[in-house]
Order: sequence, then C-alpha cells, then structure tokens
Amino acid sequence: MSAPGETQAPGGDRPVPPEAPRHWSADVLLLDGRTAHIRPIRPDDDDRLVTFYSRVSDESKYFRFFSPMPVLSDRDVQRFTNVDHHDRVAFVLLLADEIIAVGRYDRVDGGEAEVAFLVEDRHHGRGIAQILLEHLAQAGREQGIEKFVAEVLPNNQRMIATFRAAGYHVVGGFEDGVMSLEFPIDPTDTAIGVMENREHRAEATSIAKFFNARSVAVIGASRRQDTIGQVLVRNLVTGDFTGVVHAVNPSADAVSGLPAYDSVSDIPGEVDVAIVAVPATAVQDVVLDCAAKGVHGLVVISSGFAETGEEGRKRQRRLVGLARSYGLRLIGPNCLGFINTDPEISVNASLSSNMPPRGRAGFFCQSGALGSAILEKVSNRGLGLSTFVSAGNRADVSGNDLLQYWEEDESTEVVLLYLESIGNPRKFSRVARRVSRRKPIVAVRSGRTTQGVPMGHAVRTLFGSQHAVDAMFRQAGVIQVDTLDEMFDVAQLLAHQPLPAGRRVAVVGNSDALGLLASDAAAAVGLVVGSSVALGPEATAEDFEDALDQAIDDPEIDSVVAVYIPPLNVSGEDVANVLAAVGEQSDKPIVTTFLGAEGVPELLRVPDVAGSTAGRGSVPSYPAVESAVRALARVVEYAVWLRMPHEEAGDPSEVDSAGAKRLLNSILMEDPEGRDLTPVEVRELLAAYGVDVWQAVDVSSADAAVAAGEDLGWDVVLKATAGHLRNRPDLAHVWRNIAGADEMRTAWASLCELIDAPGNAGFVVQKVAPPGVPVAIGVVEDPLFGPVTSFGISGPLTDLLGDRAYRIPPLTEHDARAMTREIKSSPMLFGYRGSEVVDVDRIEKLVVLVSRLKNDFPQLRSLDLSLVLAGKDTATVLTAEARVEPVVDPRSDWFVRRLNQDPDDTLTD
Repeated sequence: MSAPGETQAPGGDRPVPPEAPRHWSADVLLLDGRTAHIRPIRPDDDDRLVTFYSRVSDESKYFRFFSPMPVLSDRDVQRFTNVDHHDRVAFVLLLADEIIAVGRYDRVDGGEAEVAFLVEDRHHGRGIAQILLEHLAQAGREQGIEKFVAEVLPNNQRMIATFRAAGYHVVGGFEDGVMSLEFPIDPTDTAIGVMENREHRAEATSIAKFFNARSVAVIGASRRQDTIGQVLVRNLVTGDFTGVVHAVNPSADAVSGLPAYDSVSDIPGEVDVAIVAVPATAVQDVVLDCAAKGVHGLVVISSGFAETGEEGRKRQRRLVGLARSYGLRLIGPNCLGFINTDPEISVNASLSSNMPPRGRAGFFCQSGALGSAILEKVSNRGLGLSTFVSAGNRADVSGNDLLQYWEEDESTEVVLLYLESIGNPRKFSRVARRVSRRKPIVAVRSGRTTQGVPMGHAVRTLFGSQHAVDAMFRQAGVIQVDTLDEMFDVAQLLAHQPLPAGRRVAVVGNSDALGLLASDAAAAVGLVVGSSVALGPEATAEDFEDALDQAIDDPEIDSVVAVYIPPLNVSGEDVANVLAAVGEQSDKPIVTTFLGAEGVPELLRVPDVAGSTAGRGSVPSYPAVESAVRALARVVEYAVWLRMPHEEAGDPSEVDSAGAKRLLNSILMEDPEGRDLTPVEVRELLAAYGVDVWQAVDVSSADAAVAAGEDLGWDVVLKATAGHLRNRPDLAHVWRNIAGADEMRTAWASLCELIDAPGNAGFVVQKVAPPGVPVAIGVVEDPLFGPVTSFGISGPLTDLLGDRAYRIPPLTEHDARAMTREIKSSPMLFGYRGSEVVDVDRIEKLVVLVSRLKNDFPQLRSLDLSLVLAGKDTATVLTAEARVEPVVDPRSDWFVRRLNQDPDDTLTD
C-alpha cells in the first residue's frame, strides 16, 4: 500500500514519491553574504546525504539523535530521503551540489509537527538553521501545520538559541534530561521582523564585500588599447585603487605593467572581486575558476546574455545558477560595473573613465550606456557620489540589495535609483518604506507610459493599473521624478540643504519678471508663497543679505527661493559669498537661480571636512526658476511624508482570521480549481472581519419578489445584479421604494420587459439603504505586487476617467485617509455643493479591514465591494463579490528569505 501522497508505479514497482511544490526551491543568502541553494530532499540525495553525514562531528550527531550514531544505515537513508512533502517534509541546503545542512518536520498529530536540524560543523554561525526553520515553517503553513515541537538536549545551546531567536513564542518543559520546546508558526510581527533584520544584514554584507574589496582580478585583461579588458585595468589603476589589481590573461606575460596570470587560481593570496570581460560562452568556466579560488563576487561586464534573446536568456540562467551554487554574488551581466569613491578604497571597477567626485549620494542604475551618461552628469553638476552600481541585466544583485546596503552606510545620505524594471516590487515596497524613514530615495522609473521592459530583464506581468506602481512609490516615501535632470535637481537639494518644515516659501530676487515666474511656479506645484521680495536690478550684496536673513528669521516661512541675474559688468561674486554664507548657517533650505548656472557652482560651495566637493550648506543653483521650484516641491512632499505618524496596520485581535481561513480552505477543498463565492459565503467572510453586508434576497419570479418584500417589511429595491447589467450608467436595472405587492409586480414586469434575457439578470430584493455617496473598494491578488487595494467613487464615470487611489497592503489608517482624499472626486465625500459630509472615518476603517482581509489570504483572488453607500453616519455595503483560487505563489518571499529568480525558472520573483 502506498504512503499518503504517493502514486503506485506501473507494474507494482516501488511507489513514486510525489513532487514537491516548485516554489519550495530557492537560492538564499546566508549571514556572511554568500549564497546557497535550498530545496526539498529527493530520493537521489542518498549518496549526498551519506557523504554529508560523514563530515558531521560526533557531538553534532549526538545532539541530533540523542545517542551515538556514527553512520546512517541503508534504512535510515531511505527513510530520510523519501518524504511525501505533506506529513513529512525535509529540506537540504546545498553548496556546490554538496549538502551542508538538513532540516525536516514530521507531522505527529493534526496541526502539530516535530522539527529537527543538522548543520555541518564548519558552516555553523552562518545562519543556516534559521534559514531552514523559516522555509520549513512556510511549507508547514501551506500544509496545515500550526505548531512545531522539538526535543533538544539542554547543552545544545546553539539549537535552543535558534528557536528562541526566530521570533516565535516558545514554551517548553524539561523531562528525563531533555528540553521539550513548542511554538506556533504563524508569521507574527516579531517573527517577520526577525526575518527582515537577518535579510537586511545578509544583503548589506554581500554588497559591502564588493565596495570594500582589497583585491580585484580583471579576467580578460588585454594589452591592446581600447579593449574592454584594458579599460578596466586602466580605470582601476588611474582611479587610485588602494587595493591590489591582478590581471588574468593566459596569452600575456604582463598587462599595463602588471604581471598576468593564466587563471584566477594562480593568483597568490585572496581575491575579493573578479571583473569578467571574456566572451559570454567562456564565462561559466571563469565562474568555476573563481569559485575554486574563494572569490566573493563577480562583476560580469560581458554581453551576450538575456539581452540577446532566448538562447542568451538560457545562458544567463545557467550563469546565475552556477554562481549562486558556489556561494558567489553577481553584478550584471552586460553591466558597466561599480564604483566606491571612499578615499580609503577608491575603486573604479567600471568601464567609465569618469571617476565621480566624493559625495553623499548612492546611485543605482541598470543600463550600462546610461550609466556612463549619469556619471558625466554627476561630475558636471558637482554633485558627487558615495557609491555607484550599474547592474546591467540585474540577474542577481538588484536595487533592493543596494537599498539594504545604503540604509546603514554612513557615507550615503541620499539614494538615487534609475529603474528600467522592478523584479520584486513586493520586496521593494517593504524595504523602501523602511529606508525612506532614514534617508530620502529619489527614483526615475522608465516605461511608465509604454510599460516597456528592456531585453534581458526578467519580470512578471502586471495585472493591475500602472497607477498602482506610482501609489506604491508614494506609499513608500520614494520621491518619484520624471527625468534624470529632475532627479539631479532634487538630489543636489537633498544632499546640501536641510529639509523644509512646510510648504510656505519666500521669493527673494533682483528681477521682477523672474520673481513673478517663481511665484507662479510655486503656486502651480502646491507651494504657498508667503512673501515675495523684489530688490530691483541695482540690489547690492548687503540688500540680498538683509532680505535673506529676514526671510529665514520669519516663522511663517519654511524655505527660500533666491533669484539673481547680475547687471552688466558685475561678476556677482559678492552676492555669491552672501548666498554661501547664509546657506551654511540656515536651518531652512535655500535654492537659487544664480547666473543661470546648473548644479552647485564653485562660488556657492561650502567646504566639507568629509572630502565632498560641496558640503552641507552649499546652495544648489538651477538654470530656470521652474526647475528650482519643482525640485523644492518634491522635497517638501517627502518632508511631509516623513513627519506623518508611523502607525501599525491595526490590531489583529479585532478580526476572526481563523474563521475566515476555515471558510476559504473549505471552499478550496470542495472546488480545488477555485470559484466565485456565493452571497452567503461573502457575507460570512466579511463578517469575520467586522464588515456587515446589506441583506439581499435572490428572487427568480414575481411571486418570490413579493414574498421577499413582505419578509423585509417593504420599502425595498428590486435590481438586477448580473455583471453586464449592474454597472449600467442609466440605472435602468434598479426599481426603488417599492411599498407593496402591486408595486413589486409592476416593477418586475417593467424590468423584465427592459432587460434582455431576464432569466439571467440575477434579480435581488433589498431593503432601501440610507442615502449616501456611492463608493467602491476593491482588492485583488496581483502576480507582481501580491495584494493591491483600490478606492474610488462608484460608477462608470470613475471607471472611464481612471479616478482611483491604490495602495499596497498592509495599510495603516493614514494610508486609508490618503486614499479617500487623493482621488479627484473626493469633494463628493466632503459636502460638495451643499450635500452632507459623509462619515469618512467609517469608510476609511472599511478600507483598512478589507485590505487586511486580502493581505491575510493570498487564496482570496479578488474581493470587490462595488457599491458602498457612504452616509452621514453610515457605511452600507450593498454589493460584494469575491473569488477564491488555489495559491500558485503563496507570497513566500514575505515570510522567508529568498533571492530573486527568473520567473521562467521558478514561481517566485
């Protein structure tokens, strides 16, 4: 008889083990910044398991089995490697196709399972047990496990610490010399926080090893001028790299005065980073050579990968898989490289000969060609960078990794992102929300209109509106701009000036025309002009100083726009000195249009003890006042976001998530392919989260409609609810205020005459609801984002104009408050043309509850409250529909650590 979940092979042979879910396999990052691969154990792992066990110390074996167990018997190997992925689940962690750790659970009773680990001794301290526990817990949740139990010897402090540090509530006793531990595996806020903290440390560490490299090898270094290999060597040397540069070229004895080695393995000493500039077909051999040497990271400059088509995509998948299997991180392929301007490192590991000056901004982009232009612009503006990465096809290292690094980097105060695609927006949203609280993030996102994605970038399809992406940026506090020039406009203000306290601005200048232009521009972007001082064309430096001091001292002013156009034969140096001196001392931001200059002119720079070309207090200049004001407005919006209270998403005790889970799971058990919920099921689901749905009685005849009206006490509505009818703009499918049987029969006859195929109209009878403004609240599971929440006024005009607000759960009360106010039709909620102001707080709470429900259950494909009447003191849900589907991607990257992957390879980004 086959074990549960097994299928019998033809001819009565040995049962064929079931396949594990694809998304259970993943590349992961350990605490030391190196990679490994985790996957379910397989029967063909028998030899690997035996070899792994032979390398484990006797002490570790004793801790695992509570008795001396020097070798595994054939029966043990068969039992450990053959699991059903349901009641018995086991994961192995692989490095270079060798098992270095095993974790497993065995169901003991219902929702309880016993969990155990074994980690090879030389890999202790790398956070491996925590990784295994996270992935086992996620698999257990998917298989109905609610609690893990474990028996641990008291002197196995390492394992006890692993369980306690995981963030779960651990309880246990002591009996017969063994500690019994148990803990629920629901992803609590504490457990998720622990996971995110470990993820942050690991990813920041992996990137730091690139930027702090002390030894760099250039593979493909060439003696010929104007070759990629020659340029890379020259840029490292001329960039004053403080470490050691090694040239690898089997056909040369020396390159640019450096000895050339046949391979990386031949280089004496350690090699931290290898820059690869060989043909794409030869890159895999280089990876193996670097792995044997113990290199931490690769920078693959070579092209010929996913950007060239399907064959190149396959080559890129093999490259990433091979690099990660040996623990290496990868920048590229098809990239420009990276730069660290720290004078103690000074590494220009890129194709750009333009080493930017030291500055406060970290820059991430993808396109190599664009990266060169960016570095040139940085230098021209005198902005300066702390670090720079061009990730090319971003097959491994992505913008999310750089955000993790820059969050803690003391040299980086502003983060700049040029994004041509976003591989994992769910993670970006989560990380950016946290980073933006500490440092401003300025982003340009190409393809916003065309939704185009460059060749070589693996992304999933966005089902929802592109407006959801913009909403995600706003929600995370990211300053999204439209162009690179605008990015630099904002960056130079953030890098050199303090944040404004509000929207009130003073305009000071010696040109009436430009002063008026500045005032108009400020009003157009939502700034409030508190004062405008026209000094006249003959104004002196002293006049400027007095006016600027007065504006800065004015408590009703938050920032200053200074405009200076010099008279003929006047250099403006005296005014520049005033601007620089005032800017250095001011606690309010100053922007200027000074001589039409762009960037931070030499005359307006303040020396920086940290070595930056322009220090804090330097006054940025813009060639046009509109650019200055627009940059200031972007920074004001960020400052406003930053001062908003950092609320939690709500108290989970307010809802019955267990009841909702039972309902959704029971539906999927009956209909594994998924289906739409019945009205009764929708009412029960929403009731679990404190949302009441206005009662609707399905009717199929005039007699049934009359009976329903009598049961409801009349004053009812008869309406058609079929999808093609309920959104009719003329509302001809609704008959209101029916007070008796005769009126109901009249209404029935009239609607049946008006509507084609009345038998499919889905007629319902409802009590007349309190008056109110119709609003719509919807949530959907998007393959790219996970859950997405939308809000708008209900009706066809809203749909035609796209007047909806979007947010990515979990939502705070502030998020909901912003949604009700940012739609263009929001005045309808606040007494438009004499109507009553609705109970907006009640609507916002409804938005939060519906969002929380969707966030809790990925199997809830969609939930649409298409008609909610928002009244003076009511919020009546008249129409609600939902659909449940089996979970293909369980959002496991929210609860476990995993590196981004090509969506064609696995089901998780």
